[in-house]
Amino acid sequence: MSKTDLPILEQRRIEANIIKPIYEEMKAEIGSDMARKIISAAITRNAVEQGAAYAKTEGGTTSLQSFHALLPQWKANGALEVDMLEETETSVHYNVTRCQYAEMYKQMGLADIGHLLSCGRDGTFCKGYDPRISLVRTQTIMQGAPHCDFRYSMNNYKD
Repeated sequence: MSKTDLPILEQRRIEANIIKPIYEEMKAEIGSDMARKIISAAITRNAVEQGAAYAKTEGGTTSLQSFHALLPQWKANGALEVDMLEETETSVHYNVTRCQYAEMYKQMGLADIGHLLSCGRDGTFCKGYDPRISLVRTQTIMQGAPHCDFRYSMNNYKD
């Protein structure tokens, strides 16, 4: 998969419309826990692949700065409201104070797996993009917190 002009929120809406009936059928056949486990594994694998595809467009040179430069795609059309806390060569910290992804999944009746469909991608997408980048996040709006705390850092950074 490569970069596209379609806003990420719209991509996720399309994906969720495809996943929803599959998830519902899986729940009926194998139960909610196993259905969530399978969805999570598939989304995680896909996020790593997407991160790697984005990295290829960087010509083999990735960094925390080039990764952070992708954020506007996720924020497009007001999909996320962000309070930036720190931006350095080795760390990017921000809080998401409004998440239309969470709002969309709730409206679609997918609030119980919205964190798998979107939030779960964040840490694995960055690993696919550049394995030196890590994410620590302790809470998400999707799972009921007042904000999401994104704390990206660059590991094994060399000047």
